[in-house]
Amino acid sequence: MNRKKEILPAKTSRWRPTAIFFIAVIIGLGLFMAKESKVLSYMSDDPQACVNCHVMTPVYNSWMHSSHREWAKCNDCHVPHNNIFNKYYFKAKDGLYHASVFTMRAEPDVIEMKEASQEVVQQNCIRCHIQQVTQTKYKSWIDDHEGNRTGRQCWSCHKLVPHGKVHGLSTIKFNIAPLPTDKEDELVIPSWMEKELKDQ
Repeated sequence: MNRKKEILPAKTSRWRPTAIFFIAVIIGLGLFMAKESKVLSYMSDDPQACVNCHVMTPVYNSWMHSSHREWAKCNDCHVPHNNIFNKYYFKAKDGLYHASVFTMRAEPDVIEMKEASQEVVQQNCIRCHIQQVTQTKYKSWIDDHEGNRTGRQCWSCHKLVPHGKVHGLSTIKFNIAPLPTDKEDELVIPSWMEKELKDQ
C-alpha cells in the first residue's frame, strides 16, 4: 500500500504540465478572440458596437442621418426595456445568432427583423411615442387610425423611420463605417487634407 501512495504523485506530475499548457492555450485563445471581437463593447449602449460587424454599416449610416440619432441609440429600439435581465438575455441571444450567421457568411443581402425583434421594436415605439399612440385627434383624417393604432406595426406606415430606404449590402458601393465625431482626439485627418487646411 505504501508503494501505491508513492507512485500516484509521480503519475500526476507527468500529466500536470501538459494539462496546464492546454488550459493556458484555451484561455489565451479565448482572451484573444474576446479582444479581437470587442466582446465588451456589446455590453454597452454605444452604437459603434453595432458596426463591429461590417454588414451593419448601411443600417448604422442610415440611422446616423435620421432624426432618431438625436433621441435614440440602437439599444433604445432593438432591446426590451421591461427589466435588466430580459434586456441582457435578449442581447445575448440575438448577438449569438448574429455572430453565428456572420461567421458562417450566411447573412442575407437585405437584413430584416425576426418576429421576436419585431415585437421588441413595436413595444419600444409605443413606449417612446405613447402620447401619439393614445391621442384621438388623428381619427378624423386617417380612416380607422384610432382603432388600429396599437394593432399594427408602426413601420407599416412609417417605413422610412429611422433607417431610410432599405439598402442591401450590394446596393451601396464602398460603404464604410463612419468614424465617431464626438471624440476629437480619435479623429483621423489624412495628411494631404491637413496640409491643405494649413495652407489656407
